[in-house]
Amino acid sequence: MAKQRGRKKDGKERFCDFCNRSDAEAGPLVEGEGNLQNGQRTDENGHPVGVYICGDCIPLCGKMIRERVKKSEVKNFDVPTPRTIFDYLNDFVIGQENAKKALSVGVTCHYKRIIFDRDDIDLGKSNMLMIGPSGCGKTLLAETLAKKLDVPFAVGDATTLTEAGYVGEDVENLLLKLLRAADFDINAAQRGIIYIDEIDKIGRTTSNVSITRDVSGEGVQQALLKMLEGTIANVPPQGGRKHPEAQCIQIDTSEILFICGGTFTGLDKIIAKRHNTRMIGFNNRGLQALEENKNIIEKVIPDDLKEFGLIPELIGRLPVITTLEELTKQDLIRVLTEPRNAITKQYQALVEMDQATLDFEQEALETIATIALKKGTGARSLRTIMEEIMLDIMFTLPDQPPGQKFVITKEIAEGAKKLFEPDEDREAA
Repeated sequence: MAKQRGRKKDGKERFCDFCNRSDAEAGPLVEGEGNLQNGQRTDENGHPVGVYICGDCIPLCGKMIRERVKKSEVKNFDVPTPRTIFDYLNDFVIGQENAKKALSVGVTCHYKRIIFDRDDIDLGKSNMLMIGPSGCGKTLLAETLAKKLDVPFAVGDATTLTEAGYVGEDVENLLLKLLRAADFDINAAQRGIIYIDEIDKIGRTTSNVSITRDVSGEGVQQALLKMLEGTIANVPPQGGRKHPEAQCIQIDTSEILFICGGTFTGLDKIIAKRHNTRMIGFNNRGLQALEENKNIIEKVIPDDLKEFGLIPELIGRLPVITTLEELTKQDLIRVLTEPRNAITKQYQALVEMDQATLDFEQEALETIATIALKKGTGARSLRTIMEEIMLDIMFTLPDQPPGQKFVITKEIAEGAKKLFEPDEDREAA
């Protein structure tokens, strides 16, 4: 049925083919060629036969096209099974079996939720919280997950964040790091992973509500709530403070996976207090309590995190809570040798570039692990120790004749002996 049309200067009134509003209501229309009839721009009744669209429908059509492109990309996203992710994590991270299982299942369910396409049910978002001592592999787990899934990944530090309007970084700067990792591809960034480290450092120092603003503690927790749950965030493309007149990039965070991590120093005492664990004396009961207290962090519940200083709203947006164990001496030895990018393998590759071979005795590895254990910083201290051991070797090696084999012994690892003596260095030079 033909549309009713009013009179314009050319005698014909035009209508938007999408919203059916006239140019008098919608303003100027963009005109397309349409289907010409007998070479004429009007039909037998004198009505225009071109295609018209108004200024309001143009951005709406663009949004619909972007959503369809996004859905087609998501449907083509291959979600690996939890077992596949678990086996991949085993190649890079030593120990932490429970954390690997929790992350594997959580990540799989998260990306299944993205490609889930049913109108009768909505799948909830499951962000994660990792609790463990320094150097146990929290950041490495998150980085390895992103590498396996081939999605943009960004690491942010919660200690630099402050409440909006104060000196420091806004929480939206975490999204800017993800955008940069995705080369400013918004669709890719909206399926990425953000790891927020040191999340325990924004805990309230007291359970009582302060009458003054806690701009780097509770204020940051409040600012993170909407982002973790899912919202349209305005991100300044150049970073820094947001200004009302500045252009911002809008990012939907509902499909971004947030993984938070922290050491939560003192949380074990809160859990022990709840379990009435006493560690006084050296009788059998005291030794048993000491042994149980090593793994007491595994018994954490949301109430413990609330007493630590996290607000209940933030805890509720981190439903998956997993704990990591402190690495033992045997774990540190495995970290030195077993992963794909083990430190010993890295140095062996460097030595091979100088046409030589490098080997480590088992006693030397045990010595390095013992020194790292005393430092108390987990696997993070292994590279520092290895750098000290290999400094003189890497300095002298390029001057040595090719084809040699060098062995790191216990004495060299302890610093009691050097692989190259000073006299040998001067002769080689």
